[in-house]
Amino acid sequence: MGILIDKNTRVLVQGITGHEGSLQTGQMIDFGTDIVGGITPGKGGNLVNDRPVFDSVKEALTETDANASVIFVPPKFAADSIFEAIDYGIELIVCITEGIPVHDMMRVWSYLKTSSSRLLGPNCPGITTPGDSKIGIMPNNIHKPGNIGVVSRSGTLTYEIVDMLSKNGIGQSTSVGIGGDPVSGTSFVDILELFEDDPGTHAVVMVGEIGGTAEEESIDFIKQMSKPVISYIVGVSAPPGKTMGHAGAIISMGVGTALEKIQAFEKAGITVAKSPSDIVQLVKNSL
Repeated sequence: MGILIDKNTRVLVQGITGHEGSLQTGQMIDFGTDIVGGITPGKGGNLVNDRPVFDSVKEALTETDANASVIFVPPKFAADSIFEAIDYGIELIVCITEGIPVHDMMRVWSYLKTSSSRLLGPNCPGITTPGDSKIGIMPNNIHKPGNIGVVSRSGTLTYEIVDMLSKNGIGQSTSVGIGGDPVSGTSFVDILELFEDDPGTHAVVMVGEIGGTAEEESIDFIKQMSKPVISYIVGVSAPPGKTMGHAGAIISMGVGTALEKIQAFEKAGITVAKSPSDIVQLVKNSL
């Protein structure tokens, strides 16, 4: 069991005819994801990886029973793709696209709050429930079914930590990348709430990074959780003013350092790993 997706999730790929959309569609199908079709305006009627291509989300929904979408659309068109998915009631929208302008995402964020859709990302690796389904770009071979939830702002570290857990016999209920951009659709708290309610999740690994206050904003909720949370904050040696990996990963005006976040977590009594290699033992100790 896991959160947000399972083997019955039916996925559309927005931008399926592009290089990345086509490549990752094949990877998701290999993982077992039920990809029911894709969307590229003007290319309806084609097939990609034996899946039908439609000109619009509206057209796709008349032919499929999709309830999720993943977006591989270039940055300047990505917000419109998110709006389209919201307008037609897609329940879960996963936006992989990196580099969407912040003002576009502010419009998306406001509109999202008026809808019943949930957005993961943008600039995220997606979501994986091992043995059931994968939406996004996480490598297929690193996952192992189990009872540890993983939520992270960093795509690369998500892969590293999931791989490390699996190699040590620790499986995952669901791994979620929420993305590292300044404006994103889903927060740490949103995912932690779902893991807290999921009987298949027994502990959570939470990976934060420099910049913003998303990690600190999760502290009050973590203190109320019945399940152990092992945190890890990336970027202890990051220099102020320099963007590190994500647009949102920047120390500005002295706010958002890794040390500040680590101290806030430790002060709240939340377990903090000193390095990725510590996480495995801390997870074992927590169960």
